[in-house]
Amino acid sequence: MAPSDDAEICIALIGNPNTGKSTLFGALAGVRQRVGNYPGVTVEKKLGHMTHGGRRFALVDLPGSYSLAPRSPDEMLAVDVLLGRRADTPRPDVALAILDASNLQRNMYLLSQVLELGLPTVVALNMTDVAESRGMKIDVKRLAQQLGVPVVEVQANRRRGVADLTAALAAAAAQQRSPQVSPFPQPFQDEVAALTSSLAAAREPLPRYLVERLLLDTTGYLEAEVLKQEDSGLRAAILRARDRLANAGCEVPAIEAISRYGWVHRTLDGVVTRPTQRPVTFGDRADRVLTHWLGGTLIFLVLMVLVFQSVFSWATYPMDWIDAGVGVLGSTVSGWLPEGALRSMLVDGVIGGVGGVLVFLPQILILFLFIAVLEDCGYMARAAYLMDRLMAPIGLSGKSFIPLLSSFACAIPGVMATRTIENRRDRLTTILIAPLMSCSARLPVYVLLIAAFIPPTVYLGGWIKLQGLTLLAMYMVGIVTAIFMALLLKRTILRGPTPPFVMELPSYKWPSPGVVIHRIVERGWSFIYRAGTLIVAVSIVVWASLYYPHGPEVADQFAPQRASLTAKLDATPDVEDNESRRAEIEAELAELDHLEEGAYQRQSILGRFGHAIEPAVRPLGWDWRIGCAAIASFPAREVVVATLGIIYNLGEVDAGEAVDSGLPEALRRATWDDTGEPVFNIPVALSIMVFFALCAQCAATLVVIKRETDSWLWPLFSFVYMTTLAYLGALLTYQVGMWIA
Repeated sequence: MAPSDDAEICIALIGNPNTGKSTLFGALAGVRQRVGNYPGVTVEKKLGHMTHGGRRFALVDLPGSYSLAPRSPDEMLAVDVLLGRRADTPRPDVALAILDASNLQRNMYLLSQVLELGLPTVVALNMTDVAESRGMKIDVKRLAQQLGVPVVEVQANRRRGVADLTAALAAAAAQQRSPQVSPFPQPFQDEVAALTSSLAAAREPLPRYLVERLLLDTTGYLEAEVLKQEDSGLRAAILRARDRLANAGCEVPAIEAISRYGWVHRTLDGVVTRPTQRPVTFGDRADRVLTHWLGGTLIFLVLMVLVFQSVFSWATYPMDWIDAGVGVLGSTVSGWLPEGALRSMLVDGVIGGVGGVLVFLPQILILFLFIAVLEDCGYMARAAYLMDRLMAPIGLSGKSFIPLLSSFACAIPGVMATRTIENRRDRLTTILIAPLMSCSARLPVYVLLIAAFIPPTVYLGGWIKLQGLTLLAMYMVGIVTAIFMALLLKRTILRGPTPPFVMELPSYKWPSPGVVIHRIVERGWSFIYRAGTLIVAVSIVVWASLYYPHGPEVADQFAPQRASLTAKLDATPDVEDNESRRAEIEAELAELDHLEEGAYQRQSILGRFGHAIEPAVRPLGWDWRIGCAAIASFPAREVVVATLGIIYNLGEVDAGEAVDSGLPEALRRATWDDTGEPVFNIPVALSIMVFFALCAQCAATLVVIKRETDSWLWPLFSFVYMTTLAYLGALLTYQVGMWIA
């Protein structure tokens, strides 16, 4: 039934990976899109809206898939959405199938399954420019006739054909649902009809497509999803049906590939004209270099070095502007409020904590600018191909590279992305090492300590900087440790053969500015959102535990010395001849303020706890303040910067000296309580960075590991082994560093 004239029309976008589906979704929805997770499953939910001719359209971007044969949660979700089996998502009125024009035969396998659902369907023939560059000619009108559905040529990255596609979608929404067309032979269709009747008599009826899938799926995944435990009789009926099909020459599951590719061949007959000799394209020439085992690997390493150099070089000025703004805001609020707990909470807790984190936003945006461009142009798939050579010796395949790459943004989508790995042992191994990749939450910690303690030494005429190399080294710590852990796991508790790696390399294309900007904004907003919610909450808790109990005995202890210095300052006339003397007294008063603040911190709740654990962290070169920051950051590792900002009283800075008197300078001034020697040096800074590179300080990641493995054993194992590695790594780094120094 077609939707009423005033109802919102729901359109589901479905397509193979690397067909430009996300780019087309962005072109249709523009800024009116949002991303979340489907309730009950850790699968990304991308929704958008558009209008055409006064009608409102809801767009649902389904996970990219090569087939609608559900063998994993994301594939099952796509089938359920298309069949209208999810209460949280309306049943689609139209299916929009995106095909790569340069790879029609492979893409139309999925299209045959979509058409079988009976939904009004529109085909978006994307990347026609790539097909033309390969000498291919496609008769679009003939293709539409043979499919029986509209086919619209588009170039999503250039927004060409988007208006025609929108009109075709609006027209399709007014049509009735089309009859299901099956490419399978008659014996198979008869068995499906019989099984449908058996299922309808025994339980709630299933859509015909799911009954067909039950017959084809020999993995048992779909049976576990849709059949109850007591449906043993139905399982026996399915097995008998498969036996009858085998006797009739329709072997399951091979019959599906034979039938669908036979349909594809018949449909494309006379549609695609290829040159007698395939032309050598730019992509072919580029792949000879970029996928070469030696040249490609060297280029990949050079690209990574340039990325991390740029993170430092390009972000300097915007970081200074944010830092200065935070300092001005802190000083302004200090001037508005009288001295006391409220002013301390706002200036030291909220502004000092959150502002100390937001200053690293430019680095995060620059990092994801590079990642988004490299992904959208097709290079990252080549990197996965290269990495397969390196990962095979440790028992993994290139399929693990994409989840691990995603973990550099955040381990949560990285863990979720392992669903594409069919082998359970390889999937579990990848899940367990994914949190070792340095995510964006670790970047502020690295940048803070590198800027404060690593000298700005340059090499090769300024092209390479020691600070950038140090940042790259921190990322390599996680990568090398992940390789070691994968090797250990695959040789012990998760022993198994290395799986074969099959991957379709997408065509090279110019990155879509809209897609790149959207990904950068999405990641930046995610960082700001966490700073405005989780970090605010933790900052206030840390401030309170560092402020209370704020008894008068500490102030009384310093009162005589303060009164004496104040009297000296009052007795020294404010004239030019006395400027140096007044400056000395004011410096003594400032030092007294620091001593008093330190005394308050030592007798606070957090201070007492920090002193209790100091014997355990002192071998790492840490004092009680660093130990407190590390403990406070276990819910989310980026909280450590906010915690250090509060502990080192970042809020109490002069507006005119905000940049110079920020957190890096506060860390450089920190001294040991018992010796007065500086707490921080290069080995200490490296020790902290190595600890944060390896430690499992992210409660959300551990929860997702539990959801993906359906057991608390594996998140507990991750936490224990990563924390142990982090402590040992930090200990070794500090002790060796001090021995060298």
